[in-house]
Amino acid sequence: KLPIQALVNSITLVFVPIILVLAAITFLVWSAFGPEPTLPYAFITATSVLIIVCPCARGLATPLSITVGSGRAAEMGILFRQGHALQKLQAIDVVALDKTGTLTNGTPKIVGVQTTENWSRDDAMNIAAAVEQFSDHPIAKALIEEQTNANMGPVTDFKTTPGEGVEAKVGGRLVRLVSERAAPRSEGSKPLFIESEQAASRGETPVFLIVDGHTVASIFLGDTLKDNARATIDDLKSMGVAVAIVSGDKTETTQFIASKLDIENVYAEVDPRGKVETVNELTSAFGKTCFVGDGINDSPVLAHAHVGIALGTGTDVAVESADVVLMSDNVQNVANAIRVSRATMRNIKQNLIWAFGYNVALIPVAAG
Repeated sequence: KLPIQALVNSITLVFVPIILVLAAITFLVWSAFGPEPTLPYAFITATSVLIIVCPCARGLATPLSITVGSGRAAEMGILFRQGHALQKLQAIDVVALDKTGTLTNGTPKIVGVQTTENWSRDDAMNIAAAVEQFSDHPIAKALIEEQTNANMGPVTDFKTTPGEGVEAKVGGRLVRLVSERAAPRSEGSKPLFIESEQAASRGETPVFLIVDGHTVASIFLGDTLKDNARATIDDLKSMGVAVAIVSGDKTETTQFIASKLDIENVYAEVDPRGKVETVNELTSAFGKTCFVGDGINDSPVLAHAHVGIALGTGTDVAVESADVVLMSDNVQNVANAIRVSRATMRNIKQNLIWAFGYNVALIPVAAG
């Protein structure tokens, strides 16, 4: 059920008793002043009033449109998990999208590795892959593909920190793979951070390897935009919807992607809690906000936004937190979901106008 159905029901609760009273008045008037035979004539006119305002059309106006609208959406691979989303989505003012896996393909590749003097590339990649073998993040898959299968020792105490990275003990050493904001800096690791700035300006995502509290390597990953990402942004703008990109990646990396897609509202280096705060900012600036994401980091904001849309290729947590699920990674369906919502609500309103309209217009005719 959609919220608009409650409004229809509340109107019907008032409308029907009024009609019953009008039918009774019609019966009494024609019983007193009607043509002969007065009683049959009064009975027929009163019954006609009841028949002409039969609430079947009003009762069907909303559920029939929902059935057709949600069915059409399903054909496109759009699943409305919550009924209110079908109504709320048509009034969305701004769509905020995650970057990795939503606007990009989410299959990053290693494009560069830089280490400190005491570490080789192979050792850095192997110990990083040893930690990431317990993660299902796209970055983890990229690192595992690059390892040379050297045994770095037993891996224990694996832990994920949303929005920051992962850590575990490898051969007794505490190993962490984190974003730049969580990486400790020292004189020896300074070149790693200098190179990180340059890589970010090229749209690459840096990940830092920390062993026993010392930053020993920076790993750079490159991702590609989805083929329909630019068309999706243009489509949303043509519908009068503002667009924002919200990412946990470095500002330079996120700005690079935003420039490719002509997105002006950019929020970078945002952790999961920060994404919720960002949605609040967007709501204050633009109005009702829809968030689109696919990762475990997006689950809090998907649940918090006016409407949360998750890509079905994302994590189970994100899917369960969302109001709408796209059954593929086709981000173009974000615009299609809004279009279906608008068409469905427009059809519901048309149905209600006709249902109430012909009822009211024909009451005098039915009453004789």
